[in-house]
Amino acid sequence: MTESSVWDVIVLGGGAAGFFAALTCMQKNPSARVALLERSNRVLAKVKISGGGRCNVTHACFDPAQLTTFYPRGGKALRGPFSRFQPQDTMNWFEKRGVRLKTEPDGRVFPISDNAQTIIDCLTTHARGVHIQLNASVVKIEKNSMGSFVLHSSSGETWSSKRVILATGSSPLGWDWAKSLGHTIEPPVPSLFTFSVKDPRLEGLSGLSVPQARLHIEGMSLTQEGALLLTHWGLSGPAVLKLSAWGARVLHEKNYSTRLKIQWDAALSAEDWMALFHQLRTQIPKKQVTSSVPSIRLPQRLWSRLTQAAGIAEALIWADVSKDKLIRLIQELHAGIYSMNGKSAFKEEFVTCGGIRLDEVDFRTMESKCCPNLYLVGEMLDVDAVTGGFNFQNAWTTGWIAGMAAATFK
Repeated sequence: MTESSVWDVIVLGGGAAGFFAALTCMQKNPSARVALLERSNRVLAKVKISGGGRCNVTHACFDPAQLTTFYPRGGKALRGPFSRFQPQDTMNWFEKRGVRLKTEPDGRVFPISDNAQTIIDCLTTHARGVHIQLNASVVKIEKNSMGSFVLHSSSGETWSSKRVILATGSSPLGWDWAKSLGHTIEPPVPSLFTFSVKDPRLEGLSGLSVPQARLHIEGMSLTQEGALLLTHWGLSGPAVLKLSAWGARVLHEKNYSTRLKIQWDAALSAEDWMALFHQLRTQIPKKQVTSSVPSIRLPQRLWSRLTQAAGIAEALIWADVSKDKLIRLIQELHAGIYSMNGKSAFKEEFVTCGGIRLDEVDFRTMESKCCPNLYLVGEMLDVDAVTGGFNFQNAWTTGWIAGMAAATFK
C-alpha cells in the first residue's frame, strides 16, 4: 500500500451529502488529508438535475420543530441536527460564498441564476483542498486489527483511513457495506411518485389543476391536501406527492393498487355544496348546470365532467335538477372514488424511504453506534422528505455534522 493511499478521512460518495461532508471536514481541519471517492465519472449529479435543472437548494422554514414535520421518516431524529444546521445556515453558507439565492412564494429556495451549475461551481470551488477521485470502483470495505478502514477497488487499488463517511445514497452496494460493518437496513421502497389512475371522468383533462384538493386512501388514515394536477397517466401535484411520501410503505404493500377518495375543493364541505346549489337554483334558475361552475377553484371542464358523471344532462337547468342528482353531484365533488393502479416516477428525481436504521446512528455526530469512526449521512439513512428542498436540507445538515465530527482528531 503506497503512502498516497493513506488518508485521515475518506468520504464514499460524491452527492450533496458526501461532498458537503468532505468540504466541511477540510474547512474545519485544513491540515486533514481528505479524499472523496465517487464511483461515477462526475460528482453532484443529482444536484445537476434537481428542480428541473434549477436546484431547489433548501426550503425557507427556519423553525427546526416545524421543519421536522416535512419528513415522513426521520423527522424526530433530525430535530437536534436542525438546531445546529438548518435552512438559514444553508442559505448563509452559499450566500457568503457569492451565490445569490431567492425564495419563491411556496418557500422553495433557488439560486437567482435558476441554474444548478451555480451551486455545483460554488461547492467544487471551495473543495479544492479535497482529493476527489472519480471512477473509484470500491467493491469491499473492511476494518483491520489496527482499527483502520481498508477500501478495496475492482482494479486492485486500496485506500486506508481511520475515519470513513458513507454517503452513497440509496445505492444497494453502499447499504451492503453498512451491513458488513454491523448495520441493519430498513427495506427501501419508492417515496415520491405520482399515481396511475385510468378513469373516464378524467380522460382528456390532462394539464388541468385544482389549487386545493384533499386526497384520502380509502380504509386508512392517510389524507393529504394540496394542489392536484391531472396528467395523461393519472394524478400528480403536491397533494399526490405528499400522500405518496407518507403512504410509501402502505402503498408498496398494496402493490400500488388501492382506492382514492378525492375532495376536489378541500375548502367546501358537503353541506357547503348543498347550500351553494340551493343558492344557484334561486339566483340562476334558467342557467345550465354543466356550464355554471359554483367554485372558482374548479376548472370548467372538470366541473362539466363531474356533472355528467352525476347523471346531469348537458341541457338540464338549475330549476329542474332533482335533489337526488344534486346529492350524486356532491358525492362526485366531495368524495369521488378513483382506482389507483400503479405509480410513475416524479420527473428525474427518485427518492426512497428505507436505509440504515436511525437508532443505530448518533445524530449528534452522525457516527455509527455499531462501528466507531464510521459516519453515515444523507439518503444512506432511513430519512426522506416531501418535495420542496427538504431532502437536500437533510443532505447539507447531516453532511455538515459528520464533516465537523470527522475533522476533530489529534
